[in-house]
Amino acid sequence: MDTITLRPVPLTREAFAPYGDVIEASDAVRHFTINGGNTERYHDLAEIEPGPDGKVILSIFRGQPRTLPFAVEMMERHPLGSQAFVPVSGKPYLVVVAPAGDPPGVDALRVFMARGDQGVNYAPGVWHHPLLALDAVCDFVVVDRSGTAPNCDEVRVDPPGLIGL
Repeated sequence: MDTITLRPVPLTREAFAPYGDVIEASDAVRHFTINGGNTERYHDLAEIEPGPDGKVILSIFRGQPRTLPFAVEMMERHPLGSQAFVPVSGKPYLVVVAPAGDPPGVDALRVFMARGDQGVNYAPGVWHHPLLALDAVCDFVVVDRSGTAPNCDEVRVDPPGLIGL
């Protein structure tokens, strides 16, 4: 089968809303001054959902750089809880998502180019590609779920999508 080319679009709160939250310090979110005027707090940026019998955990993921063009051959989802990624290396990265529900075909995939100061929080059940760092090794603070129930489903994308710029 033919590979379908996917073009990244800029990551915005509005475009990403069907898949979860964009995590960024901007004038568009609730923010206020704290700590005697020394700190600006960007408040309640993502809904962290640990799901039934889960607990919220914090980890660091170190992503190896991917080379473009890149073939999207699989997607995953976490049906029981959300998963938030906040970059700490300041480098842009790619976000590939599809709506929650049935396993996605290539036509359901959306590709976003995230700036190095934007994070994402995938809502429970939203299909997404694992971490896609670009250009250099990148670290991400990850807030997600820990628990005893299985919380990761993987599916093949056939035909695959090819991310190009």
